[in-house]
Amino acid sequence: QVQLVESGGGLVQAGDSLRLSCAASGRTLNNYAMGWFRQAPGKEREFVAGMSRSGSSTNYAISVKGRFTTSKDNAQNTVYLQMNRLKPEDTAVYYCAATSRLAYVSTSRDRAAYDYWGQGTQVTVSS
Repeated sequence: QVQLVESGGGLVQAGDSLRLSCAASGRTLNNYAMGWFRQAPGKEREFVAGMSRSGSSTNYAISVKGRFTTSKDNAQNTVYLQMNRLKPEDTAVYYCAATSRLAYVSTSRDRAAYDYWGQGTQVTVSS
């Protein structure tokens, strides 16, 4: 079983950048496809970005494509979400998630596909 801890959130202005980290313990991230999700107040948790176990496949929500990038550092057993050109509508609690149930090169936008979740980190973007 893997444990996930997010960090790197904060309060920034529109146009700024942040890098979120998701540190894993208990198992190596090579065994898991990873996802980033976010939840704004009063809204459902939504998909942001995903990466396959292989690391070769990624996908992004339309709202963040071209601004956000997910990556993985196997040596650090950590996944990152680089967020550039942040907008007020990006304000949310961001969660990383992991699943071992996908094919090696597959990703998923479906929350139900993920079995392990971090506690979340708050990102607030002021206008």
